[in-house]
Amino acid sequence: MKSITVHGIGNILDKKISEKSKEFRLSQNETIKKLLERSLSITESQNRRKEFSDLFGQRSIQEKEEFDKRIADLEVIHEADWNQ
Repeated sequence: MKSITVHGIGNILDKKISEKSKEFRLSQNETIKKLLERSLSITESQNRRKEFSDLFGQRSIQEKEEFDKRIADLEVIHEADWNQ
């Protein structure tokens, strides 16, 4: 896993990180990683999905489009089915 160093963190940012760290009850390092993941829209569910993708398989865009075509008739609502 890669490590980075951030230089020149100002007092206000340092204070905010410390406050968030206490709020989350995490180390400053874990807090910064969590904040970066949130700001970059990387959620745990995305990470977990990637971890288990080999178990569930993956479809290409072409395969997804073919699947969507095959189930398109299931997306149609037939009014007669609801008027019984």
